[in-house]
Amino acid sequence: MDPLSVLKMAIQFILGFFALATVVSSLVAALQERKIWAPANMPSLSPFAMVKVFLFNIVWITSSAVGCTIIWIKYFLLFGTPDIVKECNVWVEKTGSYLCCGMLGKVTVIGVENLPPEDLSVPAPVYIANHASQIDLGAVYFIHRRFKWIAKQSVLYVPGVGLIMYTGDHVLINRVKGKNKKSVSTLFEKSDASVQSGIPMFLFPQGTRVMAKRLPFKEGAFVIAQNNKSTIVPISIDIPMNVWETWYPLIRTTVPEIKLTVHKPIKVTGQEDRQELKKQCFEQIYSCLPPIWEREEEETTTTKEATDSKKDK
Repeated sequence: MDPLSVLKMAIQFILGFFALATVVSSLVAALQERKIWAPANMPSLSPFAMVKVFLFNIVWITSSAVGCTIIWIKYFLLFGTPDIVKECNVWVEKTGSYLCCGMLGKVTVIGVENLPPEDLSVPAPVYIANHASQIDLGAVYFIHRRFKWIAKQSVLYVPGVGLIMYTGDHVLINRVKGKNKKSVSTLFEKSDASVQSGIPMFLFPQGTRVMAKRLPFKEGAFVIAQNNKSTIVPISIDIPMNVWETWYPLIRTTVPEIKLTVHKPIKVTGQEDRQELKKQCFEQIYSCLPPIWEREEEETTTTKEATDSKKDK
């Protein structure tokens, strides 16, 4: 078999494997998103919406893979001259996010004047936001700032997305039991290094995606901010309830609006009471979000009253 045939077969195998991995990963992501919308106080996702979530992930994975491949080829052709990490952060990641969010509606940023200037000043700010949906990961790029993520190390195995996390030099944490302590230490070291080099960090302090209720904030983002005497920039992400259900962009009669509200920055000195700092940020972020969780509490109360009434009878 001649070398060209071998090369052709190798390329076909790689593309086939990538396509299969992309489909499987997108299906898993769609099922994960479905769980977020499953609570009784949320509108459950229709089959049409599930297809849209699936396509959202196909676009995300494919654009990530194509973009990273292009900048890696450029990197090798120019003998390592371009800043590949920066190109990944400001070109590949942003392009993918714009394509994905363009499938859903428009993204509006309120409070742009509260964003710190992108001037590589040290220490860089720490951005924090509520985490309601995978949509958040694309929407936050509309603040037009470069930043780095903290993510599970297992994300490296997601096609396209894993390549972005590696190329963009994002901070990864290993949640395997027994290794978590060392991984957390590395997390803070890398996050501190990023902030001290003028590149902000972006964290979701609640730690997991949830829309139907409020989760308490974890300490990671606040430890990073206090360690570096940085500035915390709280951001509220408001995802409309119909975001997955409309025919946008094919039919533009209804255009869902994803709203990002940038609150006034909080200068951190390192001397603050961390619990009070968490409380302040928590209240700011949820101050302009619809009280979805109240419906859950009302339904729980109604169910309990109905149960008690039956018992009395």
